[in-house]
Amino acid sequence: MMRALFSAISGMKNHMSYMDVVGNNIANVNTIAYKSSRATFQDILGQTVRGASTPQAGRGGTNPAQIGLGMQLGGIDNIMTQGSLQSTGKLTDFAVQGDGFFVVSDGTRNFYTRDGAFDIDVEGTLVNPVTGLTVMGWVADATGAVDTESPLQALQIPFGTRISAQATQDLTLPAPKAGMVMAGNLDAGTPTVAPDNEITTTVTAYDSLGNAKTIRVIFTKTATNTWDVTAMHDIPDVPGPDATPGNAFDDAVTIANGTLSFLPTGTLDTGIANNGMVSFTIPAAALGTGADPLAFTLDLTTFSQYAGASQSNLQSQTGSAAGALVSFAVGSTGEVTGIYSNGANRIIGQLALASFTNPGGLQRQGQNLWAPSSNSGEAIVGLPNTNGRGSVSTGTLESSNVDLAQQFTNVILAQRGFQSSSRVITAGDQMLQDLVNIIR
Repeated sequence: MMRALFSAISGMKNHMSYMDVVGNNIANVNTIAYKSSRATFQDILGQTVRGASTPQAGRGGTNPAQIGLGMQLGGIDNIMTQGSLQSTGKLTDFAVQGDGFFVVSDGTRNFYTRDGAFDIDVEGTLVNPVTGLTVMGWVADATGAVDTESPLQALQIPFGTRISAQATQDLTLPAPKAGMVMAGNLDAGTPTVAPDNEITTTVTAYDSLGNAKTIRVIFTKTATNTWDVTAMHDIPDVPGPDATPGNAFDDAVTIANGTLSFLPTGTLDTGIANNGMVSFTIPAAALGTGADPLAFTLDLTTFSQYAGASQSNLQSQTGSAAGALVSFAVGSTGEVTGIYSNGANRIIGQLALASFTNPGGLQRQGQNLWAPSSNSGEAIVGLPNTNGRGSVSTGTLESSNVDLAQQFTNVILAQRGFQSSSRVITAGDQMLQDLVNIIR
């Protein structure tokens, strides 16, 4: 009889713990990236009334007879399934699609979180605005290179910082690259008689001070499959006491290798060395800006000569004016790209994600933070989209993974389990009362 009372007490006590777990889940149904918990139960070792026996002397074996001594809380597990993603449209809201965790730090210790509701503080640091913890990653150097083998740093979005002007020029590293690359088509039906044999387009180059220089490129058909490339540049007006008027495409650009030779198939003749690689040079004095001479190669190797309208499209160029950081974007691989007022884009950082051998073994630290435990393993920090860490989605937040229908069902189960155990105590008490009353 006493065993029934103590078993019922254990049932009431642990169903209260069950209700605590369920109540916490329901309370966090709208908590960003909250991971629900699950309570599991175990029976307590029973009291053996009679042991088991083996078959002998013509009799069969007997099973053990045990009376259970109640139940106990087996464990409280973390359910680490992905929550649904909700679009917010805010540039600094991030979510992980996968098993990774953001790394945040208080300057001394790293924590891990799925809560990507970040913002930028007064110093330009990417932080959680509620806790002040900084978001960790790797900061790019002046060339945009990121060393992911270096220690983690707080990510900075240095709004207002400037990048210097870059002259339009040929590059040799990491691979040879012309200062400008243009694609297009020259109409095969163009006559070779002036003035109808010319096709013009304009491009913009930049000198070493970041001044824009407009250049008119002229394609002149001189033979059936041959075109000459020439160019003119303008000099802008100079205001002030020593004002001088400019000109509109009156100064010739020095051209080298300015002949394009096409095959009868309409493609450039690749048998001619450097065919389509036209060199442009404008002396410093002709620029009128005090900058260095402007010299670059215009890559026309993808040009064709087919029947149809002539057209040209500048695909890329190496120069740019000076600019200031005005915005940024984060890709699915965690690259933080700065967007500058001159239209240039440059990598300024790399977001880090962490993974764990057993994420269910992480310890809750409050404020949507997790810390490693002896059974979670240490954090394995690396790039998004590698080793199962998942990708980064911007302008979205991860919702709680609490299933309300399941939790309300668990409320009923916890309540009924508690009520049933209390009824056992009531019945056991009545039986003890009847036993005491026997002697009367």
